[in-house]
Amino acid sequence: MDANQVAELIRAGLPEAEKVEVTGGEGKFEALVVSPQFAGMNAVKKHQTVYATVRSQIDSGEVHALSIRAFTPEDAPNA
Repeated sequence: MDANQVAELIRAGLPEAEKVEVTGGEGKFEALVVSPQFAGMNAVKKHQTVYATVRSQIDSGEVHALSIRAFTPEDAPNA
């Protein structure tokens, strides 16, 4: 599984996401996700929401680690 495939899974699970960037490889990835869906969620809930999009890949071992930075559009860094 590569970073593009992980990004596509996140986009499919969070269709409202304005930005999904995934880097990494060999089962270890970092994701930046910006979505209005995160409004009102604390950091743990945001991460759980993103993890749910790749849960089967985590369970199967295709994804070993996923570091997540999740923001609403209002809180997203300007990078």
